[in-house]
Amino acid sequence: MNVKICYEPFDAWEEIRQYQKAFVDVVGKYGATSLFIGTMRDFNEGETIQSMSLVHYPGMTEKQLHKILVEAGQKWKILDALIVHRVGEIRPDDSIVLVAVWSAHRGDAFDACRYIMEALKSTAPFWKKEVLESGQQRWVEKNTDGYRKI
Repeated sequence: MNVKICYEPFDAWEEIRQYQKAFVDVVGKYGATSLFIGTMRDFNEGETIQSMSLVHYPGMTEKQLHKILVEAGQKWKILDALIVHRVGEIRPDDSIVLVAVWSAHRGDAFDACRYIMEALKSTAPFWKKEVLESGQQRWVEKNTDGYRKI
């Protein structure tokens, strides 16, 4: 299981390709890969957003993300998992986060992927400052709820 913090834009699909190339231990063992890719929107709370600065606490952030991956591995039968998270200046349509989970079966992959993403959003030390269309800046005070009843 791996965590990667990126200071520059990243291509989520290329990150998956490169990661899978290196994982010879699970070749032929996984039947499911679940992915979540979060990208920056150009709006929030009724305002147009030009860009966002995403800051983190180096060392502490990686430690918390690794903890989340370990917790997911204790709750579900997963073979491997990856988190790639962007920090720095981000523009609309840039990838912010990639969560990927590999398991033998889809249920474990889906559930673990969602758990990792929701735990990341609620416990990892990241802070967002948005730059509005007007040039005004504001800190994002809360995340949106990721759970919806079907």
